[in-house]
Amino acid sequence: MRTSFLFFTCLILFTLSASSQTKRSKKYRYEFIGGIGPSGFLGDLGGAYGKGNHFVKDYNLFSSRYCLDGGVRYKTNSKFAVKGMLSYAMVSGSDALSKDEIRQNRNLNFRSPIIELSVQAEYYFISEVAKNLYTIGGLNSRKKRRKLSAYIFAGIGTFFYNPKEQLDGTWYSVRKYHLEGQALPGGSKQFSNFSVAIPGGIGFKEQLNKRWSIGAEFGLRKTFTDYIDGVSTNYYSPALLLKYEGPIAVKLADPSLGRIDGATMAGQERGNPKYKDSYMFLTFNVAYKFGKKTHRTRAKF
Repeated sequence: MRTSFLFFTCLILFTLSASSQTKRSKKYRYEFIGGIGPSGFLGDLGGAYGKGNHFVKDYNLFSSRYCLDGGVRYKTNSKFAVKGMLSYAMVSGSDALSKDEIRQNRNLNFRSPIIELSVQAEYYFISEVAKNLYTIGGLNSRKKRRKLSAYIFAGIGTFFYNPKEQLDGTWYSVRKYHLEGQALPGGSKQFSNFSVAIPGGIGFKEQLNKRWSIGAEFGLRKTFTDYIDGVSTNYYSPALLLKYEGPIAVKLADPSLGRIDGATMAGQERGNPKYKDSYMFLTFNVAYKFGKKTHRTRAKF
């Protein structure tokens, strides 16, 4: 995690410093951004066909929820930009949606809000540039601006999450009931509601006029927690869970269908801690340029 943090910090600093090496042009450098779209989750719960693998092919479209985001972009030059973003999303998963027999038998479900604050650097491989178009003899010229631009981005952020499981129509906090024995005798360490995310993805923009543009962006978030869905390790002793947390915790920990003998006994695999959880956003956004124009002065002879 430290290596990833240093890498993206250097990337953002490089992007900022690039503006000092580029001639300033007549344009607005700041933009307000707002977007909305679907969210997705890749983790231990839910999934598509076969055994879970934590890759996009395991994504189940029916588990999609929503995402809202907003922020400010600073365009350092035609190729680079930096933006700060605040995102709110809901992610979910359900074993009932999976076609895998083992996951169906486990029968767990979850939903969790995601509140993410991030800093991202953008590189425009198709940039919004202006070119001079000259008339006969080159005596007069006018600007023609490319309207479509495209970029890749990467960054670093922190986010809050709070997984809940539904039982008999009521949603219960997974962290509160210590379903895998977190912080209980013989159990694992309690997980935090906060973690680090590494966002990365691709985006497109279409300039409508000098100030307004529309676009779309897809971003995948690598995280450093396996508890966004509240599932990570093994089944905890139901007797101990009953003693310390009560009957509701026992039902939440194991709502299995009973189709596979011994699959949910204490010590059996409930999740897979080898792989960390991921989530993704597809947003359709609007941007508004603001701030003072920057100018360059030309000497006339």
